[in-house]
Amino acid sequence: AERYEDMVEYMKRVATMGAELSLDERNLLSVAYKNSVGARRQAWRAVNTLEQREASASKGAAILDLIRDYRHKVEAELNSKCHDVLDILTKELVPKAASSESKVFYLKMKGDYHRYLAEFASGESHGKCAQEAHDSYQLASETAIAELPPTHPIRLGLALNFSVFYYEVYASPEKACLLAKAAFDDAMQVMDSLDEDQYKDSAAIMQLLRDNLTLWTSDMQQSADGKAEQDGTAVEDF
Repeated sequence: AERYEDMVEYMKRVATMGAELSLDERNLLSVAYKNSVGARRQAWRAVNTLEQREASASKGAAILDLIRDYRHKVEAELNSKCHDVLDILTKELVPKAASSESKVFYLKMKGDYHRYLAEFASGESHGKCAQEAHDSYQLASETAIAELPPTHPIRLGLALNFSVFYYEVYASPEKACLLAKAAFDDAMQVMDSLDEDQYKDSAAIMQLLRDNLTLWTSDMQQSADGKAEQDGTAVEDF
């Protein structure tokens, strides 16, 4: 029914009942917050772009103030939603994760939502959110590399989002490309051993890794040549 706000509220209740979530429950929680927060991230990007455009056009302080007020409203909603899910992950889900798969999944989610906070935070707050995201992604990566196969969709999705973090939050395209390429190459070496369904799941995320590598490599080349850069928009697997 696409009533994601209702979905968030019900899945919050399920997540705080004390038991580890089933695979279906875990995915429902992820989808609920993905859509609830994702809509606000899109709104923030649109309003932020409009604010920059109006500021450069100098059409008047009144219009700019209205746009800023709305941006602050969206940021407050994003802040609330992200801290909401991070609280559940930190207090309930990560400590109760019994399998490597669920542990990596939840740590990846922690990295994602700290990253979303870093997207609009500034000053010390930005640095803190970025560090929290990095630490969550790093711990998830160490667990994934040690305990999940290179073709596992959660391990690949983690590499995808961790590389996006390096590109967008740390502004480090070289590190982003190294991480994405390593994940892609490791998976390619064992793709032939997968059955048809596993192959499709892994191949879909590997294509996203390849798309980002193509985009980021092009951006770095244009920067080196002194040409105008693309917007660097990256794709993610939530």
